[in-house]
Amino acid sequence: MNNYTIFVVEDDRAIRSLIATTLEIQGYKYEVAMNGKSALMGIISSKPDIIILDLGLPDIDGVEIITKIRSWSDVPIIVVSARSDDKDKINALDAGADDYLTKPFSIDELLARLRVTVRRLNNQNSHSNSSDKNIFINGDLKIDYAAGCTYLNNTEIHLTPNEFKLLSLLAKNVGKVLTHNYILKEIWTNALPYDTQSLRVFMATLRKKIEPDTSNPKYIQTHIGVGYRMLKIDDTIK
Repeated sequence: MNNYTIFVVEDDRAIRSLIATTLEIQGYKYEVAMNGKSALMGIISSKPDIIILDLGLPDIDGVEIITKIRSWSDVPIIVVSARSDDKDKINALDAGADDYLTKPFSIDELLARLRVTVRRLNNQNSHSNSSDKNIFINGDLKIDYAAGCTYLNNTEIHLTPNEFKLLSLLAKNVGKVLTHNYILKEIWTNALPYDTQSLRVFMATLRKKIEPDTSNPKYIQTHIGVGYRMLKIDDTIK
């Protein structure tokens, strides 16, 4: 039995039943809601560990629900929606969603996204009682946040201040898709010269320094038109 409770918000009965059955088979505890109003009430009262959310609900748009939840909780939110346009994905992720899965989807992919989210929660829980929160290790990559140093295969690599900020932001959100707009605001705030094209340039130079093969990135995954995600290499991640 998985220790995490998942709240499913889906108005389509067939899809809701499919997701619920899958979660039950996998040993997850779960609750369901068919519209936004009941979802918000249920989430407030039950405090789930993960939310699976459809955007096209009959009463409240899913992006509005994400915004409301983010005003008081950082619970991971996985969007499962028929909206496949990049703009819809960006809006949901910018509002605070952690991941985005487009319908029709495979159950295997949904479970894979859940496993990534569960690992993130496990990492956060293990760090809550850890005194060493300044070190990030993912495969052969190591980041010492306090010292401002980055290592690959135990060898220090030189990163510019902006490259280090970019890498650190992705590492602190490992497994989560970060949109271009989110990254730009977090790293450069209102600095107008830095736009999406500039971000791509910084990403290209960063990848040359940390990726064994830049044509097949190992650490940083591109979501075309949306943003980037730091991939989790193995279960030894800290």
